[in-house]
This record gives sequence, C-alpha cells and structure tokens, in this order.
Amino acid sequence: ISDHEKEIIAYHETGHALVMKALPHADPVHKVSIISRGMALGWTMALPEEDKYLISKDELMDQIAGIMGGRVAEEIVFGDVTSGAENDIQRATQMARRMVTQWGMSDKLGTVAMGHREELVFLGRDLGEQRNYSEEVAAIIDEEIRNIVDHGYQTAKGILTKQRGKMDVVVERLKVVETIDAKELDAILAQQEPGAAAASSSAS
Repeated sequence: ISDHEKEIIAYHETGHALVMKALPHADPVHKVSIISRGMALGWTMALPEEDKYLISKDELMDQIAGIMGGRVAEEIVFGDVTSGAENDIQRATQMARRMVTQWGMSDKLGTVAMGHREELVFLGRDLGEQRNYSEEVAAIIDEEIRNIVDHGYQTAKGILTKQRGKMDVVVERLKVVETIDAKELDAILAQQEPGAAAASSSAS
C-alpha cells in the first residue's frame, strides 16, 4: 500500500472513530487500525458495554452516522471519495432499510412491516423480499432510507468539520503505530482539548 493510500485509510478509520466517540448512543471505540484484515484495508472496533438484545432508533441513527464517518473524512480532507467506503454504504443502507421496512421506525410509513421476507434459516441468509406494496409506497421507502442515511452523513460531517484538527493528530499517530487503543485515543484527544496545554504547563 502506498503512503498516500495509507493516509486515506488512516483518515477513513479516524473518521469512524471520532464520530462514534462524539455521539451519545454509539458503542465505545476500542481500537482503530490501518493494518489490513481480510478484505478490509483498515478497521475500527466498537463494542457495546453489555450484551444487547434490543436496539433503539437513536442507537441506530448514531451507528449509521458512525458508519458514514469514514466517507465523510475522505471528502473533508481530500475533496474526493474512494471505493473504500463501499461496505460502509452497503451497511448503512441495509440498516436504514430494516428500520423502515421491518422495525416501523419511519415517520411517514408508521409501524407497518413492508414486504414478506422469504427466509432459509439453515442457509443463514434470506432469499430476498416479496413486495406486498405499491410503486408509490416503494418510492416513499426509498426516500425514507435516503433521508436516514443522509441524516447520518450530515451528522458525521458536522462532527468531523469541527474536529478536523483532532483528526489530523490522530492520523499522524496512526501512520506511525498503525493501531491505537481506546486509552491512547482518549489521551490524544484530551491533549487537543482547548485549555489542555495551559493546564499541563501550570501543572509542571
């Protein structure tokens, strides 16, 4: 991987991490890495503090914003986006689709399940969805999915635009050590807080 690509991956993963850390309903970030794993060129590990069997709309909205953070970071820093966000976009869209069609989390469509799901459980995957709704409703579903993903995108953009300086510092460290854990990430971010320099100089 070239240095330029390594830098893009570092900003992408840092984007995920900083958005998740800024949102109250996102899972805590445990690690950020630019070491490739399988098909992923870098990864950000966020884990819930306890086992969860239910997930709220607020949590899902924050998760989607966190997922979009990678693409937003690329856009802010490089003024361009790469194919690296493909999996993120897929995940965010799938999550939004389930919110709208399965979990009744759309204001426009209300608490109605859309489509009959045909599932082969033993294959561990669904065989897709049989539509039981009109073209008109399909258009509303698409619009609602787009609105949810776009809301996540705009949330991430607001956070990362404000935290551009922090993003640069995390990326510089990531380029050196390749993996940062939660403790080190917190320490880097605390150093960047306004007043942190004054506090450390008065303490010495």
